Amino acid sequence: MEIWINPACSKCRSAISLLDEEGAAYTVRRYLEDVPSEAEIREVLERLGLEPWDITRTQEAVAKELGMKEWARDAGSRERWIAALAEHPRLIQRPIITADDGTAVVARTDEAVRDALGRSQDEDPSTFV
Repeated sequence: MEIWINPACSKCRSAISLLDEEGAAYTVRRYLEDVPSEAEIREVLERLGLEPWDITRTQEAVAKELGMKEWARDAGSRERWIAALAEHPRLIQRPIITADDGTAVVARTDEAVRDALGRSQDEDPSTFV
């Protein structure tokens, strides 16, 4: 499994701590440094079952500068949102865990992290050390 984090984020640090406590095997992606492409964002959105506006941090300064709260939230505007997330990765909600079963979760709670762990464990028990 992979977890997209911002090390300065307390929710990300909590998720990493829980993964470590559970002995999970995972890869860390510091997505502000290793910025996901538009294609990667589309793939994660598909795995999450969400739209780009669902994972956008609209309270960030850049979101306010762009006026994102006023952007349409429809199929015709989807690519505009994805492009903004790729250009300004700070807008991406965090942490995001991509589970080994092909799904993903926005892991802002311990329950969400455990959900991702369960998905990975069910799919491949070797993901635990």
